[in-house]
Amino acid sequence: MNITLQYFDGCPNWMTADERLQLLATDHPDIVVRCQVVDTIEAAERAGFPGSPTILIDGIDPFGDASAPAALACRMYMTDDGPAGAPSLAQLRNAIG
Repeated sequence: MNITLQYFDGCPNWMTADERLQLLATDHPDIVVRCQVVDTIEAAERAGFPGSPTILIDGIDPFGDASAPAALACRMYMTDDGPAGAPSLAQLRNAIG
């Protein structure tokens, strides 16, 4: 399974997402996590990047909203604890199946 963590440097939430993904990868040796910096609005538009962090699992954003515009902004996720800057570990576990 390939997981791509897309982010831009202006958003600190990608580091939380990366830590959680690395924990999952420790338990699942078939997971390969790579990071992709999105640093311009043009790159965001090309990638369909709705904000940082965006997590693609085998190329699909399991938390995505197809109507969300491309943006260099911090993304929000609804978790069991309310809005957060990254999906919870439980949400990521569910997303990878």
